[in-house]
Amino acid sequence: MNKSNISGTGDKRNVNHDWFTGKTWMKVLSEKIKAKDQDIYHVHFEKGSRTKLHQHNGNQVLIGVKGKGSLEIFRKYGTSKNNFKIKKIEKISLNEGDIVHIPAKTLHTHGSVDKKKEFSHIAINILPRKKAVYKTEWYESDFKTIVSKII
Repeated sequence: MNKSNISGTGDKRNVNHDWFTGKTWMKVLSEKIKAKDQDIYHVHFEKGSRTKLHQHNGNQVLIGVKGKGSLEIFRKYGTSKNNFKIKKIEKISLNEGDIVHIPAKTLHTHGSVDKKKEFSHIAINILPRKKAVYKTEWYESDFKTIVSKII
C-alpha cells in the first residue's frame, strides 16, 4: 500500500506543450502509489488552458478538484485519419467534486473555461487490457469544424 497527496506544487512535471493550448502542469500520481492497471494524474490548467483535441484507446475518468472546467465531446466526419471535419456534440461543465467517465475512442477536449481562473482535475486513464499501453492520439484543430493534422 502506498500513499500520496495531490496538494501543493511539489513533484510537478511539465507536460508536452504541443498537447495543450496554454500553461499546464501535472503530477503523476500512479507512480507515487505504484498503480498497475491505470495511469493517474493530477492535471492543473492555468487560466484558460485546455487540452487539444484527442482520444484514448482506453476509458478515462475525470474528477474535478479545483475551479471550473469543461469537457467537450466531438463527432468525427470523414475517413481521413489526420484531416477531417468535426462537430461539437456535447459540452459538460466540470466543477469541484464532479466525476465523469469518457469511453475509449471518444474525441474530446477538457480544461479551464475561464481566462481568469484556474482548473484542476484528477485524470484516471484505465488500461484497455492487462499489460497494455495506454495511448492517446492528439490533433491540431480549430475546436469548431476542422482537424488539420495528428500531432
